[in-house]
Amino acid sequence: MRDRLESVAEAQRLARKRLPKPVYVSLVGGRENGRTRDLNVSCFDDLAFRARVVVDMPPVRELGTTVLGQDLSMPVLIAPVGAHAVVPDGELPVARASAKAGVAICQSNFANSPFEEVAAANPMAVFQLFWAGTLDEIAERVERMKKAGAKALIYTADSAPYAYHGSDWGAPAIPHRIDLAAAVRYAPTALAHPRWLLDFLRHGGFPEMRVPNMAVGSGAAPRLAEAVRHRSQTPAPTWKNLAWLREVWGGPFLLKGILTPDDARRAVDIGATAVSVSNHGGNVIDGAVPAIRALPSVVDAVGDQIEVLLDGGVRRGNDVAKALALGARAVLIGRAWLYGLAARGERGVDDVLTLLRLGLDNALVHLGHRSIDDLGPSDLVIPEGFSLKAS
Repeated sequence: MRDRLESVAEAQRLARKRLPKPVYVSLVGGRENGRTRDLNVSCFDDLAFRARVVVDMPPVRELGTTVLGQDLSMPVLIAPVGAHAVVPDGELPVARASAKAGVAICQSNFANSPFEEVAAANPMAVFQLFWAGTLDEIAERVERMKKAGAKALIYTADSAPYAYHGSDWGAPAIPHRIDLAAAVRYAPTALAHPRWLLDFLRHGGFPEMRVPNMAVGSGAAPRLAEAVRHRSQTPAPTWKNLAWLREVWGGPFLLKGILTPDDARRAVDIGATAVSVSNHGGNVIDGAVPAIRALPSVVDAVGDQIEVLLDGGVRRGNDVAKALALGARAVLIGRAWLYGLAARGERGVDDVLTLLRLGLDNALVHLGHRSIDDLGPSDLVIPEGFSLKAS
């Protein structure tokens, strides 16, 4: 193996080889035929750079920015991802890699590792909350994350609690616990991926898919299926509820899953610090507008009243530059870090973040900019009709 990964695409190829099929397909799958998932990625290619030459360029470009009150070394954050079975120590390798890179990790309510451990590994950790349980239970969960040192709170609005979860992209079911029947059923696919299997056996056995950040009080961490069921039985929040949540939290607050200018303006009205333009990676409704195409209208709607982030389809540093040129303050990456984690563990996440940094820096050089703050729409050739009309 070379010293580092050469691309996120290479990380994905290695992830496919290393992971059992049910685990790999759960990472790449999108709702129904995956059209929105694919467009999130391919629509970046519709944007072309206007490269500049013979520009007085300093040896070091300025890539740093501030997001949700935190100074980041580059405009990239680790997106929250629900329970996965990629490595036995959950998000801890990702927390360590992102801390070394000087970027924040946003951890999911449904993640594998306790948030306290993630925050200890990366002091810039942010917590992502799902609306589940009573108001008292939600407030208790928020208070727990405050004490653990969460620097900001994310509410993910683009994953409805009682939405239809069927699909036609052929994703195999992943068991929520390993009993004798499940062990027999999944033995062939596990044995076909011995490195993955040995990693888990060395760490005490198969993943139970528990979600420790959903525990209430002194209760045990529920299994993923139980946590999902609990959430599905909770009435979806209103804008008034989200205003209450922001007040209870009291710190930087990001609303994730915005695709329309109207929803962005509502986020401003409830006092959100930031919004993330996102369709949940194409996992909730196929046919949703690609995130990068929705970005300009959201930016136009809220101006500088609120930070606007992009989440969806970022695979290269060029993609980061294009999102920033269209008005995003930063991007979140999800599948990209999962592929790196599956390919090489913590080193793989290091590689992915390094690739994004190098690619973004290279874009600045060839666009003739000294800082990411200089990026703007004039750096791009934008096809007619690419950006949605504000409404």
